[in-house]
Amino acid sequence: MLYCFGSYIVADILLGGSPLDYFQHNSHILLASAVWYLIFYCPLNLFYKCVAFLPVKLVLVALKEVVRARKIAAGVHHAHHAYHHGFFIMVIIGYVKGSGVALISNFEQLLRGVWRPETNEILNMSFPTKASLYGAILFTLQEAHWLPVSKSTLILIFTLFMATTKVWMTARHSHGSPFALIESWVCHLLFGSPLGSEDNHHHHPPAAAPSSPLKTKEELSDGTRKRKAKKAE
Repeated sequence: MLYCFGSYIVADILLGGSPLDYFQHNSHILLASAVWYLIFYCPLNLFYKCVAFLPVKLVLVALKEVVRARKIAAGVHHAHHAYHHGFFIMVIIGYVKGSGVALISNFEQLLRGVWRPETNEILNMSFPTKASLYGAILFTLQEAHWLPVSKSTLILIFTLFMATTKVWMTARHSHGSPFALIESWVCHLLFGSPLGSEDNHHHHPPAAAPSSPLKTKEELSDGTRKRKAKKAE
């Protein structure tokens, strides 16, 4: 439930609402529960194999980005309704609406007793998280009438960009960011960072794994862990 409704929960908390408000939609709870059950407990993993089939996965990825764009626009509009001149608040709420799942993953890991700092989206932002931030800025400018474009046109342009980019990255199994080159140049001009320093910073030589008597047991369950990790993703 934290993964499915993370953006709504975080946004409600930041705006002073109840984090349980979204759970009043019984149909959404039942749908999320049904999908969770089918992903993890469908006989022969048939449901997971179907949604992991590349053509089906590309369609689902595109639909997910359509929903993300609308959630960012709705978050900015909601914040504008509560804080007419709080542009920073609009950006935060739009950003949370678009990437709340990634941001709440730290709390979800805490509940499970697992801590993986390399997956912290605040420290290492993925493409959807960065795009949500940039999209929130654009929608805030539009809401403040500083961007000479209608909201429907901006939603269409941003949705096409997100869906096309994410589908292309998924088809190529790419985990990079199309913003990397622009960010590298901006950091170089404004902060004097050497070009390409971000890529070099995140690529460290692999540390030698210490030998452990539990290695054989871990190897036996390696396939199960990988399958569960793919399902969770």
